[in-house]
Amino acid sequence: MKRSIVWFKTDLRLQDNETLVKAIENSDEVLPVYVLEDNLFEETDFGTKKIGCFRYQFLVESLIDLDTNLRKIGSGLLVVRGKAEVELPKLVKKYNISIIFSKKEVAPEERTLDQKVEKAVWKELCLFEQCSTSTLYHALDLPFPLKKIPDVFTSFRKKIEKETGVRGVFPMPKKINSPSIPSLVLPDPSIIGLEKSQMDERSAVPFKGGETEALRRIDYYLFEKKFISTYKKTRNGLIGKDYSSKLSIWLSIGCISPRMIYSQIKKYEEEVESNDSTYWLIFELIWRDYFRFMMKKYKNSYFLKEGIKDKEAINKYNLNPSVFEKWKLGCTGNSFIDANMKELNLTGFMSNRGRQNVASYFCNELSMDWRYGAAYFEEKLIDYDVCSNWGNWSYLAGVGNDPRGKRVFNLEKQVKDYDPAGHYQNLWLKK
Repeated sequence: MKRSIVWFKTDLRLQDNETLVKAIENSDEVLPVYVLEDNLFEETDFGTKKIGCFRYQFLVESLIDLDTNLRKIGSGLLVVRGKAEVELPKLVKKYNISIIFSKKEVAPEERTLDQKVEKAVWKELCLFEQCSTSTLYHALDLPFPLKKIPDVFTSFRKKIEKETGVRGVFPMPKKINSPSIPSLVLPDPSIIGLEKSQMDERSAVPFKGGETEALRRIDYYLFEKKFISTYKKTRNGLIGKDYSSKLSIWLSIGCISPRMIYSQIKKYEEEVESNDSTYWLIFELIWRDYFRFMMKKYKNSYFLKEGIKDKEAINKYNLNPSVFEKWKLGCTGNSFIDANMKELNLTGFMSNRGRQNVASYFCNELSMDWRYGAAYFEEKLIDYDVCSNWGNWSYLAGVGNDPRGKRVFNLEKQVKDYDPAGHYQNLWLKK
C-alpha cells in the first residue's frame, strides 16, 4: 500500500489545495499532518514573540475546522508538536510513508525548514514534493525569470495582467482514504506561555478561523451584501467589520486561496456587476503576489536593516527601548497612533490605513529601527503574512521597493481625511 503525508502549513483548506489533490491521486492512503513548531513560541531577536494570543486562537480554530472538514470525507488531521524535521521522519517510519506533499515556501526561515525536512525524510527513503499554492499567479506562469522580476510594482502589475492568466481552482476532494487518526488535541494557550484571547466588543474582526468561516465571509461580503461594489470607496475605513473584506485574516494561514477569491470575484462580475471596486480587490491580491515574489527574489535581504537598497539605513534607524515600549503600548501622545495601537493590542487587528500611519510614524517621526515594528506586527496581527508584513514595512521605511524612496505620512492630514470627527480615536482611547 502506498501512503503519503500531506504536510499542512499555511494552507489550511480543502478547496483549491493542490498538495492534497496530488496526494490523493498518487496514494492509496493519505495522512494529513500539521506540525505545531516549537520555535513558534520562542522569542525573536527583537524581543517579541513569534505568535501572540489572537493569532494562536485563530490558528486553533482553523485547525479544528480543517479536522472537522477532513473527517466528513473519511480522514482527519493529526497534529504533532515539536520540530518538523524530527516529527515527520517519525511518522514516515510509523506509517510506512513513501512521499510527503507540502506547499512551497519562499521566506528564508521557512525554506530552511523545508530543506531540513527533505534531508531528514530522504534518509528514510521518502520522497518530498512541493506545490506552489499561495499566489494568485503561478510562479511558472510569470512572464519574466525570477532575477528579472520588476522591482517597481506598477511595472510588475501591468506586465503580469497583460501576459499572464490565473489558473483554475482545484475542486474539494469528495473522499480521502486515511489510516486511523486519533481525535484532535491542541495545547491550551497557557501551556505554551500565551494568555487566552478575549474578544473586545469593539473589534473589527469578530470572526473565527477556518475555511468554513472564510467561505461564509466571501458569500456575505460579495453576494449577500454586495459590499464589494463599493470596496474602493470604503476600504480606508477604520471602524466596523464591513468597510473592507477582512479576507486577509483567512488568507494569512491559507483557509482560503487567492485564486478562490479571484474566482468568486469573477463570478460576481458576471452575475452582478463589474466596476473599479471589484477590480480593486484583485489589485490587492496582485500586491500580495508581488511581495511574495520579491521575497523569493531577494531572500534574506528583506530582513536586514538596510533592506534591499538603502545602505544608509544602518545609521538612519536606531532603537530606543523606552520609545519602542511607548509605541507598543499606544502611549506615544499622538492620539491617532495610540488609538491604532490600542486596537491592535486588544483585538489582533488594525486597518490598512492605520498600519501605514503607525509604520510611517515609527520610522520617520521616531527614527526607530523598522524591523522592530515589523516584528511586533508579527506577534500581534491575526493576519500576519511574512512576505506582506516585511515587504510593506521595508517599503514604508524606504529600504524596500518604493521607487519614491521614503514615504512619509502627514498625520494631521491623515486624521482630517479619515477621522475628522475623532470617532475612531474616541472609540479606542476612551476609558
